[in-house]
Amino acid sequence: MAWSIFKVPEIPRVAAAGLLKRRLRLHPAVVLLGPRQCGKSTLARALARGGPATLFDLERISDARRLEAAAEEDLGVLQRRPGLIVIDEIQRQPALFTSLRPLLDERARRARYLLLGSASPALVRGVAESLAGRAGFVDLAPFLAAEAARTDARLRRLWVRGGFPRSLLARSDAASLGWREAYLRALLERDVPAVRPGLDPLSMRDLLGMLAHLHGGLLNAAELASGLSISAQSVVRYLEVLEGLFIVRRLQPYFANVGKRLTKSPKVYVRDSGLLHALLGLGDLDALRRHPKLGASWEGFVLEQVTGALGLLGHTPRPFFWRTHGGAEVDLLLELKGRLLPIEIKLSGAPVVGRGLLECMKDLSLGAGFVIHGGSSAFSLGRRVFALPASLLSQPERLCEALLTPERYMRSA
Repeated sequence: MAWSIFKVPEIPRVAAAGLLKRRLRLHPAVVLLGPRQCGKSTLARALARGGPATLFDLERISDARRLEAAAEEDLGVLQRRPGLIVIDEIQRQPALFTSLRPLLDERARRARYLLLGSASPALVRGVAESLAGRAGFVDLAPFLAAEAARTDARLRRLWVRGGFPRSLLARSDAASLGWREAYLRALLERDVPAVRPGLDPLSMRDLLGMLAHLHGGLLNAAELASGLSISAQSVVRYLEVLEGLFIVRRLQPYFANVGKRLTKSPKVYVRDSGLLHALLGLGDLDALRRHPKLGASWEGFVLEQVTGALGLLGHTPRPFFWRTHGGAEVDLLLELKGRLLPIEIKLSGAPVVGRGLLECMKDLSLGAGFVIHGGSSAFSLGRRVFALPASLLSQPERLCEALLTPERYMRSA
């Protein structure tokens, strides 16, 4: 595929850069994590231009050999350089985490370390233990509405194409879909074997297809295993890899002693809406609108946008969902700054209050509930339930205000 069909990404990631700078002032090392080609390297190079910096890319054979030798013999190559030291694709040499530990403990250190990885700490053995208390962690998602979707038209394009820069900024829907299909092939043929050798790529491919059709539904590993003719334990291992590569999210149910039987199985989502649509063969908005997964696609998209937008502010929201065996359900139960925020997600611009939201608010004694909808206005639905427009996804500060102080937000909306 010719790269000339793509625009050069020109969207500055101001909020993410600001968050990284704040973390680098607090910690001698920051680990920047996110899926491959989401923009980590571009962001790191932009930070490096602000002062003395050294960049190592472990996908380059020369850099990989140099740091491998340094880890075994002499860490001077990392110790004697002032400024910012960037190590890209560090999951390719997990031993570096242990080697870096004494450097981070030096009081007279002159450098800060920015470590970029395309796999979560759970997939990189020893990361948490090696850097505990020494490093800050930042998750970088593909482009969010807060960075690339200030209008309704751009929000729809972000939803359809997803946030990966080459997909979002492609010159046509067909070019965007082609890039995502190539990305998924590379994921299965290159990334998965790199982090977990021995997994069957054909089973992984079929599992991804099944997960796309299950998107937004309850996970049943035994059922998936039966369809793939593998064990349930194998399905769990495959899911762990896909989750560790930031492709899949297992949304856990929220448990509380409320005298009701609650669902214990997680829900499963393909995190990037563009990858979901590629797996479903949906190349544009018209095709998406005709598909039975339309509502589930919007639900997963908003979930990622809400958590991502709040993360840009430096918060660490913890997402859950709520579901009883009686059928009462809330799409997103967000733990933010010590509060529980029940959120229903609706594509319609004229939402109504569902039984599940009211039941959840009552059972958990919550002071407010929310419906994020596809319309353009904020309004009250009564009974302390507030309808918030999807346009708020592009305004993290206003979104946070609306969720934490809804009355004040409604007065200013």
